[in-house]
Amino acid sequence: MTDPRVEIVARAYDRIADRFADWRDRLEGDPRREWAEDFASRLGPDARVLELGCGGASSETAMLTERFRLTGVDVSGEQIRRARERLPGAEFLQADFLEVELPGESFDAVCSFYVFNHVPREHLAGLLRRIAGWLRPGGLALNAFGASDNRGWTGEWLGADTFFASFRPPENSRLVEAAAFEILREEVVSFAEPEGAVEEFQWILARR
Repeated sequence: MTDPRVEIVARAYDRIADRFADWRDRLEGDPRREWAEDFASRLGPDARVLELGCGGASSETAMLTERFRLTGVDVSGEQIRRARERLPGAEFLQADFLEVELPGESFDAVCSFYVFNHVPREHLAGLLRRIAGWLRPGGLALNAFGASDNRGWTGEWLGADTFFASFRPPENSRLVEAAAFEILREEVVSFAEPEGAVEEFQWILARR
């Protein structure tokens, strides 16, 4: 059963789809493209890639679809509708990635961009183990983690109530390694939101 906090996130992204797309495109110093390109450069041309929290299909989702066989998963029905409309050549599933059943060792790589800060902290370790199970041996995982000590907060963001939670970087790294990943690259990167606030995320590229 989907965690009620995840249901809050689903409803939020249904409501703020247009506002969020505009907000995302106005971030300053966002490193996601550079990390996505590094990730893609390490994969073969026939790689099967799973994107968790794919949203309405960003430019990075489009890049991965052009190069690989992409499956995107998102809990928001409106975001999945937009992704399917934008990228009909990819496969998109509306599902909670904490609960979805996917075949073991069926993907060469898994990625997520600014999604894990919506995951309740007690579910993060299990999610990383699920990702390891979906990956073939030697598969890659690229994920951006929240970098603050946030036990869980629900409140208004971009006009809708949503949920956020995160660990500090040392705990994120520990959880990745505890899920039997080898960390290849990690960095805490700051960027500026359109309203001027500065946010930090920890990017981790790892190999199963």
